[in-house]
Amino acid sequence: MRPKTLNFEQLVKQNKQELLKDEMSIKQIELRLEKKHNKYLLQKKRSDSDKLNV
Repeated sequence: MRPKTLNFEQLVKQNKQELLKDEMSIKQIELRLEKKHNKYLLQKKRSDSDKLNV
């Protein structure tokens, strides 16, 4: 089966949609990473605090 040929405008539109989708995916990954990093920092702070209280 041969893929459908697209004209220039259709290709531009498709590429733009793919870029927007990729951007959303990147933002979601960044948010997850930020949450994990904040959680790590909080745990580290608690751990350091516990070491001082010993």
